[in-house]
Amino acid sequence: MSNFILNFPSNEIFDDTTSEILKKNQSLVFHRQLENYKSTELHNLSGLASKLKLSSIHVKDESTRFGLGSFKPLGVSYALSRILKNNNSKSSLCTATDGNHGIGLSWISQIFNKKCIVYVPKHTPKLIVEKISKLGAEVSQLQKNYDETCKYAFDMSKKMGWQLVQDVCWEGYEKIPAYIMSGYQTHFREIDEKVQNLGLPFFDVVFLQCGVGSWAASCIWYYLNKYGQRRPKIILVEPSESAGVFESFQYKKRSTPSGSLKTIANSLNCGIPSMSAWKIIRSGCDAVITINDDDIIKSMGVFSDPVNRDPKINSGESGAVGLAGLLNCLSGKSFSKLKKHIGLDCNSRVLLFNTEGNSKDVNY
Repeated sequence: MSNFILNFPSNEIFDDTTSEILKKNQSLVFHRQLENYKSTELHNLSGLASKLKLSSIHVKDESTRFGLGSFKPLGVSYALSRILKNNNSKSSLCTATDGNHGIGLSWISQIFNKKCIVYVPKHTPKLIVEKISKLGAEVSQLQKNYDETCKYAFDMSKKMGWQLVQDVCWEGYEKIPAYIMSGYQTHFREIDEKVQNLGLPFFDVVFLQCGVGSWAASCIWYYLNKYGQRRPKIILVEPSESAGVFESFQYKKRSTPSGSLKTIANSLNCGIPSMSAWKIIRSGCDAVITINDDDIIKSMGVFSDPVNRDPKINSGESGAVGLAGLLNCLSGKSFSKLKKHIGLDCNSRVLLFNTEGNSKDVNY
Protein backbone atom coordinates (compact mmCIF):
# COMPACT_ATOMS: atom_id res chain seq x y z
CA MET A 1 0.00 0.00 0.00
CA SER A 2 1.30 3.46 -0.84
CA ASN A 3 2.13 6.09 1.74
CA PHE A 4 2.16 9.84 1.55
CA ILE A 5 3.38 12.80 3.57
CA LEU A 6 1.84 16.25 3.28
CA ASN A 7 4.11 19.29 3.25
CA PHE A 8 3.12 22.87 4.00
CA PRO A 9 5.78 24.74 2.02
CA SER A 10 7.18 28.19 2.73
CA ASN A 11 7.56 28.89 -1.01
CA GLU A 12 10.88 30.59 -0.24
CA ILE A 13 13.56 31.03 -2.91
CA PHE A 14 16.93 30.92 -1.20
CA ASP A 15 19.69 33.41 -1.94
CA ASP A 16 22.48 30.90 -2.50
CA THR A 17 24.82 29.50 -5.16
CA THR A 18 22.16 27.29 -6.71
CA SER A 19 19.60 30.07 -7.13
CA GLU A 20 22.23 32.44 -8.49
CA ILE A 21 23.15 29.93 -11.21
CA LEU A 22 19.52 29.05 -11.98
CA LYS A 23 18.64 32.73 -12.39
CA LYS A 24 21.38 33.11 -15.02
CA ASN A 25 20.14 30.09 -16.96
CA GLN A 26 20.88 30.01 -20.69
CA SER A 27 20.27 26.30 -21.23
CA LEU A 28 17.66 26.52 -23.98
CA VAL A 29 19.96 28.78 -26.03
CA PHE A 30 22.79 26.26 -25.59
CA HIS A 31 20.72 23.15 -26.37
CA ARG A 32 19.32 24.69 -29.55
CA GLN A 33 22.89 24.94 -30.82
CA LEU A 34 23.40 21.17 -30.58
CA GLU A 35 23.08 19.38 -33.91
CA ASN A 36 20.23 17.00 -33.04
CA TYR A 37 18.25 19.25 -30.71
CA LYS A 38 14.48 19.04 -30.99
CA SER A 39 11.81 20.02 -28.49
CA THR A 40 10.11 16.89 -27.15
CA GLU A 41 6.37 16.33 -27.38
CA LEU A 42 3.80 17.57 -24.89
CA HIS A 43 1.10 14.93 -25.31
CA ASN A 44 -2.55 15.64 -24.54
CA LEU A 45 -4.12 12.52 -22.99
CA SER A 46 -7.71 13.69 -23.23
CA GLY A 47 -9.05 10.14 -23.26
CA LEU A 48 -7.26 9.18 -20.06
CA ALA A 49 -8.28 12.47 -18.42
CA SER A 50 -11.92 11.77 -19.21
CA LYS A 51 -11.63 8.22 -17.88
CA LEU A 52 -10.03 9.44 -14.64
CA LYS A 53 -12.52 12.33 -14.34
CA LEU A 54 -9.93 15.10 -14.58
CA SER A 55 -10.06 18.26 -16.67
CA SER A 56 -6.86 17.43 -18.57
CA ILE A 57 -3.64 15.40 -18.48
CA HIS A 58 -0.55 16.44 -20.43
CA VAL A 59 2.68 14.45 -20.57
CA LYS A 60 6.08 15.91 -21.45
CA ASP A 61 7.66 12.95 -23.24
CA GLU A 62 11.46 12.78 -22.84
CA SER A 63 11.81 9.33 -24.42
CA THR A 64 13.19 10.84 -27.64
CA ARG A 65 15.58 13.44 -26.18
CA PHE A 66 18.77 13.54 -28.31
CA GLY A 67 18.09 9.91 -29.28
CA LEU A 68 19.28 8.91 -25.78
CA GLY A 69 15.97 8.05 -24.19
CA SER A 70 15.77 10.39 -21.19
CA PHE A 71 15.87 14.00 -19.99
CA LYS A 72 19.23 13.57 -18.21
CA PRO A 73 21.46 14.76 -21.11
CA LEU A 74 19.86 18.20 -20.74
CA GLY A 75 21.48 18.72 -17.37
CA VAL A 76 24.90 17.23 -17.88
CA SER A 77 25.45 18.73 -21.35
CA TYR A 78 24.73 22.27 -20.18
CA ALA A 79 26.83 21.74 -17.06
CA LEU A 80 29.80 20.56 -19.11
CA SER A 81 29.52 23.60 -21.39
CA ARG A 82 29.75 25.86 -18.31
CA ILE A 83 32.61 23.84 -16.77
CA LEU A 84 34.69 24.00 -19.94
CA LYS A 85 34.00 27.69 -20.43
CA ASN A 86 35.50 28.32 -16.99
CA ASN A 87 38.32 25.76 -17.23
CA ASN A 88 39.10 23.57 -20.25
CA SER A 89 42.39 22.17 -18.92
CA LYS A 90 41.21 18.72 -17.79
CA SER A 91 41.07 15.99 -20.41
CA SER A 92 39.11 13.38 -18.38
CA LEU A 93 35.63 13.51 -16.87
CA CYS A 94 34.27 11.25 -14.14
CA THR A 95 30.90 10.52 -12.56
CA ALA A 96 28.87 8.00 -10.58
CA THR A 97 25.49 7.01 -11.97
CA ASP A 98 22.69 4.49 -11.81
CA GLY A 99 21.88 4.98 -15.49
CA ASN A 100 20.78 7.99 -17.50
CA HIS A 101 23.14 10.58 -16.03
CA GLY A 102 26.10 8.42 -17.08
CA ILE A 103 24.62 7.92 -20.53
CA GLY A 104 24.30 11.70 -20.88
CA LEU A 105 27.86 12.41 -19.75
CA SER A 106 29.29 9.72 -22.05
CA TRP A 107 27.43 11.25 -25.00
CA ILE A 108 28.39 14.87 -24.40
CA SER A 109 32.01 14.00 -23.53
CA GLN A 110 32.43 12.68 -27.08
CA ILE A 111 31.06 15.92 -28.50
CA PHE A 112 33.57 17.91 -26.43
CA ASN A 113 36.35 15.40 -27.14
CA LYS A 114 36.90 14.40 -23.52
CA LYS A 115 37.68 11.02 -21.96
CA CYS A 116 34.87 9.76 -19.71
CA ILE A 117 35.12 7.43 -16.69
CA VAL A 118 31.85 6.18 -15.20
CA TYR A 119 31.31 4.22 -11.98
CA VAL A 120 28.03 2.41 -11.43
CA PRO A 121 26.67 0.78 -8.23
CA LYS A 122 26.09 -2.93 -7.81
CA HIS A 123 22.36 -2.81 -8.63
CA THR A 124 22.89 -1.30 -12.12
CA PRO A 125 21.54 -3.61 -14.87
CA LYS A 126 23.98 -5.02 -17.41
CA LEU A 127 22.00 -3.37 -20.22
CA ILE A 128 22.72 0.10 -18.77
CA VAL A 129 26.42 -0.68 -18.36
CA GLU A 130 26.60 -1.77 -22.00
CA LYS A 131 24.85 1.37 -23.24
CA ILE A 132 27.19 3.67 -21.36
CA SER A 133 30.16 1.72 -22.74
CA LYS A 134 28.86 1.94 -26.33
CA LEU A 135 28.90 5.72 -26.01
CA GLY A 136 32.64 5.61 -25.43
CA ALA A 137 33.01 5.72 -21.63
CA GLU A 138 35.16 3.47 -19.47
CA VAL A 139 32.65 1.85 -17.11
CA SER A 140 33.42 0.11 -13.83
CA GLN A 141 30.70 -1.58 -11.78
CA LEU A 142 31.44 -1.48 -8.07
CA GLN A 143 30.10 -3.71 -5.32
CA LYS A 144 28.79 -0.62 -3.57
CA ASN A 145 25.47 1.19 -3.18
CA TYR A 146 24.72 4.54 -4.85
CA ASP A 147 26.06 6.79 -2.07
CA GLU A 148 29.25 4.74 -1.74
CA THR A 149 29.76 4.85 -5.51
CA CYS A 150 29.44 8.65 -5.51
CA LYS A 151 32.08 8.84 -2.76
CA TYR A 152 34.37 6.53 -4.76
CA ALA A 153 34.00 8.66 -7.91
CA PHE A 154 34.82 11.77 -5.89
CA ASP A 155 37.92 10.17 -4.34
CA MET A 156 39.18 8.83 -7.69
CA SER A 157 38.66 12.17 -9.42
CA LYS A 158 40.67 13.91 -6.73
CA LYS A 159 43.43 11.29 -6.89
CA MET A 160 43.69 11.19 -10.71
CA GLY A 161 43.08 14.86 -11.46
CA TRP A 162 39.82 14.18 -13.31
CA GLN A 163 36.89 16.59 -13.55
CA LEU A 164 34.00 15.25 -11.45
CA VAL A 165 30.60 15.91 -13.05
CA GLN A 166 28.13 14.74 -10.42
CA ASP A 167 24.42 15.56 -10.10
CA VAL A 168 24.47 15.34 -6.29
CA CYS A 169 25.35 18.37 -4.17
CA TRP A 170 27.21 18.29 -0.85
CA GLU A 171 29.12 20.81 1.25
CA GLY A 172 31.88 22.29 -0.91
CA TYR A 173 30.52 20.77 -4.15
CA GLU A 174 27.65 23.00 -5.23
CA LYS A 175 28.32 24.75 -8.54
CA ILE A 176 28.35 21.75 -10.89
CA PRO A 177 25.12 20.19 -9.52
CA ALA A 178 23.56 23.65 -9.87
CA TYR A 179 24.68 23.83 -13.52
CA ILE A 180 23.06 20.41 -14.05
CA MET A 181 19.82 21.61 -12.45
CA SER A 182 20.01 24.68 -14.66
CA GLY A 183 20.28 22.48 -17.75
CA TYR A 184 17.02 20.76 -16.85
CA GLN A 185 15.23 24.11 -17.16
CA THR A 186 15.18 23.65 -20.94
CA HIS A 187 12.18 21.35 -20.97
CA PHE A 188 10.18 23.54 -18.58
CA ARG A 189 10.77 26.44 -20.96
CA GLU A 190 9.77 24.21 -23.88
CA ILE A 191 6.51 23.42 -22.07
CA ASP A 192 5.78 27.12 -21.58
CA GLU A 193 6.42 27.80 -25.26
CA LYS A 194 4.12 24.94 -26.27
CA VAL A 195 1.38 26.02 -23.88
CA GLN A 196 1.48 29.56 -25.27
CA ASN A 197 1.51 28.35 -28.86
CA LEU A 198 -1.40 25.95 -28.35
CA GLY A 199 -3.40 28.24 -26.10
CA LEU A 200 -3.57 25.56 -23.42
CA PRO A 201 -4.56 26.42 -19.85
CA PHE A 202 -1.98 26.46 -17.10
CA PHE A 203 -1.46 23.31 -15.02
CA ASP A 204 -2.87 23.04 -11.51
CA VAL A 205 -1.06 19.89 -10.32
CA VAL A 206 2.35 18.45 -11.28
CA PHE A 207 3.56 14.95 -10.39
CA LEU A 208 7.35 14.47 -10.44
CA GLN A 209 9.35 11.29 -10.02
CA CYS A 210 12.21 11.75 -7.60
CA GLY A 211 15.67 10.19 -7.15
CA VAL A 212 18.36 12.32 -5.47
CA GLY A 213 15.99 15.24 -6.07
CA SER A 214 17.98 17.51 -8.40
CA TRP A 215 15.54 17.33 -11.30
CA ALA A 216 12.46 17.63 -9.08
CA ALA A 217 14.03 20.60 -7.29
CA SER A 218 14.82 22.22 -10.63
CA CYS A 219 11.15 22.01 -11.58
CA ILE A 220 10.01 23.33 -8.19
CA TRP A 221 12.45 26.25 -8.42
CA TYR A 222 11.29 27.07 -11.96
CA TYR A 223 7.62 27.29 -11.02
CA LEU A 224 8.33 29.09 -7.74
CA ASN A 225 10.53 31.65 -9.46
CA LYS A 226 8.02 32.24 -12.25
CA TYR A 227 4.70 32.10 -10.43
CA GLY A 228 5.39 32.44 -6.70
CA GLN A 229 2.28 31.71 -4.63
CA ARG A 230 0.34 30.99 -7.85
CA ARG A 231 2.54 28.03 -8.78
CA PRO A 232 0.92 24.63 -9.37
CA LYS A 233 0.75 22.08 -6.56
CA ILE A 234 3.76 19.77 -6.82
CA ILE A 235 3.81 16.15 -5.65
CA LEU A 236 6.98 14.04 -5.62
CA VAL A 237 6.78 10.28 -6.24
CA GLU A 238 9.40 7.72 -5.17
CA PRO A 239 9.79 3.92 -5.20
CA SER A 240 9.04 2.68 -1.67
CA GLU A 241 12.33 0.74 -1.50
CA SER A 242 14.41 3.80 -2.37
CA ALA A 243 12.54 6.70 -0.77
CA GLY A 244 15.21 9.12 0.41
CA VAL A 245 13.05 12.25 0.15
CA PHE A 246 10.04 10.58 1.81
CA GLU A 247 12.19 9.46 4.72
CA SER A 248 13.87 12.86 4.92
CA PHE A 249 10.45 14.39 5.51
CA GLN A 250 9.72 11.68 8.06
CA TYR A 251 12.87 12.40 10.05
CA LYS A 252 12.98 16.13 9.26
CA LYS A 253 16.53 15.92 7.90
CA ARG A 254 18.31 14.54 4.82
CA SER A 255 18.23 10.77 5.21
CA THR A 256 19.60 7.73 3.42
CA PRO A 257 16.80 5.36 2.32
CA SER A 258 16.29 2.42 4.67
CA GLY A 259 14.59 0.26 2.03
CA SER A 260 16.06 -2.69 0.15
CA LEU A 261 17.19 -0.50 -2.82
CA LYS A 262 15.57 -3.10 -5.05
CA THR A 263 13.19 -1.53 -7.55
CA ILE A 264 12.60 -1.81 -11.28
CA ALA A 265 12.87 1.99 -11.44
CA ASN A 266 16.67 1.84 -11.69
CA SER A 267 17.12 5.52 -12.47
CA LEU A 268 15.45 6.41 -9.16
CA ASN A 269 17.36 3.85 -7.11
CA CYS A 270 19.40 6.50 -5.31
CA GLY A 271 20.62 7.44 -1.85
CA ILE A 272 20.51 10.52 0.36
CA PRO A 273 18.89 13.56 -1.33
CA SER A 274 21.18 16.18 -2.82
CA MET A 275 21.86 18.96 -0.30
CA SER A 276 20.72 21.90 -2.44
CA ALA A 277 17.77 19.94 -3.84
CA TRP A 278 16.50 19.13 -0.36
CA LYS A 279 16.32 22.83 0.56
CA ILE A 280 14.22 23.61 -2.51
CA ILE A 281 12.01 20.53 -2.10
CA ARG A 282 11.17 21.41 1.51
CA SER A 283 10.34 24.95 0.43
CA GLY A 284 8.19 24.15 -2.59
CA CYS A 285 6.68 20.67 -2.77
CA ASP A 286 3.22 19.93 -1.39
CA ALA A 287 3.44 16.18 -0.79
CA VAL A 288 5.56 13.06 -1.29
CA ILE A 289 4.11 9.67 -2.30
CA THR A 290 5.78 6.26 -2.33
CA ILE A 291 4.71 3.62 -4.83
CA ASN A 292 5.73 0.01 -5.43
CA ASP A 293 6.90 -1.88 -8.52
CA ASP A 294 3.44 -3.24 -9.27
CA ASP A 295 2.17 0.35 -9.49
CA ILE A 296 4.97 1.17 -11.93
CA ILE A 297 4.19 -1.83 -14.17
CA LYS A 298 0.52 -0.85 -14.20
CA SER A 299 1.39 2.71 -15.21
CA MET A 300 3.66 1.58 -18.02
CA GLY A 301 0.71 -0.43 -19.30
CA VAL A 302 -1.55 2.63 -19.17
CA PHE A 303 0.94 4.62 -21.26
CA SER A 304 1.37 1.81 -23.79
CA ASP A 305 -2.36 1.03 -24.13
CA PRO A 306 -3.91 4.44 -24.85
CA VAL A 307 -7.52 5.40 -24.24
CA ASN A 308 -9.53 6.36 -27.33
CA ARG A 309 -7.34 8.54 -29.56
CA ASP A 310 -4.62 9.29 -27.01
CA PRO A 311 -1.06 8.80 -28.30
CA LYS A 312 0.87 5.71 -27.23
CA ILE A 313 3.77 6.65 -24.97
CA ASN A 314 7.00 4.64 -24.89
CA SER A 315 7.76 4.67 -21.16
CA GLY A 316 10.53 3.05 -19.18
CA GLU A 317 10.07 2.05 -15.57
CA SER A 318 11.26 5.35 -14.08
CA GLY A 319 9.34 7.25 -16.74
CA ALA A 320 6.00 5.90 -15.49
CA VAL A 321 6.50 6.72 -11.80
CA GLY A 322 4.76 10.11 -11.94
CA LEU A 323 1.68 8.53 -13.50
CA ALA A 324 1.78 5.83 -10.81
CA GLY A 325 1.59 8.57 -8.19
CA LEU A 326 -1.43 10.15 -9.89
CA LEU A 327 -3.26 6.83 -10.24
CA ASN A 328 -2.67 6.04 -6.58
CA CYS A 329 -4.01 9.45 -5.55
CA LEU A 330 -7.20 8.69 -7.43
CA SER A 331 -7.49 5.10 -6.26
CA GLY A 332 -9.47 5.32 -3.04
CA LYS A 333 -10.57 6.97 0.19
CA SER A 334 -7.15 6.59 1.82
CA PHE A 335 -5.92 9.48 -0.32
CA SER A 336 -8.84 11.82 0.37
CA LYS A 337 -6.76 14.02 2.69
CA LEU A 338 -4.02 14.31 0.07
CA LYS A 339 -6.46 15.09 -2.73
CA LYS A 340 -8.02 17.85 -0.64
CA HIS A 341 -4.56 19.21 0.23
CA ILE A 342 -3.58 19.60 -3.44
CA GLY A 343 -7.07 20.32 -4.79
CA LEU A 344 -7.11 17.27 -7.06
CA ASP A 345 -10.62 16.99 -8.51
CA CYS A 346 -12.59 17.01 -11.74
CA ASN A 347 -11.37 20.53 -12.56
CA SER A 348 -7.67 19.69 -12.22
CA ARG A 349 -5.25 20.16 -15.11
CA VAL A 350 -2.42 17.70 -14.49
CA LEU A 351 1.13 17.72 -15.85
CA LEU A 352 3.20 14.51 -15.93
CA PHE A 353 6.66 13.69 -17.27
CA ASN A 354 7.75 10.55 -19.07
CA THR A 355 11.35 10.97 -17.96
CA GLU A 356 12.71 7.96 -19.86
CA GLY A 357 11.69 5.62 -22.64
CA ASN A 358 11.72 1.84 -22.64
CA SER A 359 15.41 1.09 -23.06
CA LYS A 360 14.68 -1.89 -25.29
CA ASP A 361 13.18 0.47 -27.86
CA VAL A 362 15.82 3.22 -27.75
CA ASN A 363 18.33 3.50 -30.60
CA TYR A 364 21.66 4.35 -28.90
